[in-house]
Amino acid sequence: MLRNLLALRQISQRTLSTTARRQVQNKVPEKQKMFQEDNGIPVHLKGGVSDALLYRFTMALTVLGTGYVVYELVSAALPKKK
Repeated sequence: MLRNLLALRQISQRTLSTTARRQVQNKVPEKQKMFQEDNGIPVHLKGGVSDALLYRFTMALTVLGTGYVVYELVSAALPKKK
C-alpha cells in the first residue's frame, strides 16, 4: 500500500512539473489586432490565403449544389416522353 502511494506521489509530481515547461504562448491579442484592423478586407477573409481558399471552395460548392437541385427539379417537373 505504501509503495502504491509513493508511486502515485512520484507520478503526480512528474506531471505537475512537466506541464510548467509546456506553456503555450497566448496568441489571442495578436489575432484581435488583426481582425479589428480597419483595412477594407471583409472579416471572413482576414485570415489570409487559407480563408480565401475556404471561401471560394464553399461558394463553388454552393453554386454547384444549387445548379444540381434546379436541374433535378426541372427533370422531375418535365419527365421525358417515351
